[in-house]
Amino acid sequence: MNETFLHACRGEHTAYTPVWFMRQAGRYLPEYQKVRGRVSFLELCKTPELAAEVTLQPIDIFGFDAAILFSDILIPMEAMGLGLEFHEGKGPIFAQPIRSQQAVDDLVVPVPEESLPFVLETIRLLRSRLQVPLIGFAGAPFTLATYLIEGGSSKVFLHTKKMMYQEPQLYHNLLAKITACTSAYLQAQARAGAQALQLFDSWVGVLAPCDYEEFALPYVRSIISDLRAVTDVPIIYFANNGATLTKLTTTVGADVLGFDWRLPIGDAVARAGQHAVQGNIDPLALFLPQKRLEERIKTMLLEAREARGYIFNLGHGILPETPPAQVRIAVDAVHRFSGKP
Repeated sequence: MNETFLHACRGEHTAYTPVWFMRQAGRYLPEYQKVRGRVSFLELCKTPELAAEVTLQPIDIFGFDAAILFSDILIPMEAMGLGLEFHEGKGPIFAQPIRSQQAVDDLVVPVPEESLPFVLETIRLLRSRLQVPLIGFAGAPFTLATYLIEGGSSKVFLHTKKMMYQEPQLYHNLLAKITACTSAYLQAQARAGAQALQLFDSWVGVLAPCDYEEFALPYVRSIISDLRAVTDVPIIYFANNGATLTKLTTTVGADVLGFDWRLPIGDAVARAGQHAVQGNIDPLALFLPQKRLEERIKTMLLEAREARGYIFNLGHGILPETPPAQVRIAVDAVHRFSGKP
């Protein structure tokens, strides 16, 4: 077992810099497209053998130092009793948004072993096949709430912020339920064998720091506190577009802080303090010519050298249009420049 990634998460010395990419299993890979062509996206997430297959693909092809479970952050929201659909070009859709106390009351907090057994079975299958650590994950409560309140993706988050400001008790009641679901879900992933856990806060960058402190931070802290009580697996918190929130995100209790490309990696390391750091090259930088991409990666590795622990990653997920050959160049460059034996 190659545990370099886990050592970096814990701030321990590593012989080289480990690398994995968000969305490393996905649409940019012809091998994934072949599997996806046989089933819908939700069917793929809910079929352990297929979900395990696509999780393994980028590990086998590129030699990443960690695998991330193939699933979607909204899967547990469906288990709360919501009708979830994915539409090409539109993304996830919840036909009946949550905008009333009755709608919140109707939500259930699922028992993962009963409502989400396919996720846990996928984890068990992967642990029997992987030679690198497996990362489990969930969406952070604010990010999940935006989908439920808006009914899908949004650019301005009108309904979410209106609820926060005009009906704060309703908002907090909803977040409490989402938090309970997410906490139980991540604990179940750890029991099933996930060796690290990442909380994705994909939309939290739309919040002012004062609103983040009131409407998002307490729920992230609650989940991490719950996890600390039952497991010692490393916890990663990724606040996308969160450069303005770092004074607060450093207090969530995570072992590793993930950063997007909007903050230079040296600044991220300085702000992270005693946390390990994960990130943060722009996903579109993978379109650079090979020499320039390699130069950028080498510079980033140098700028991150003072980190307590460092994991090379993208500042967000791989885009579907990314040529797989560019991914190979990036992974090989990280390993070569950081001294992988």
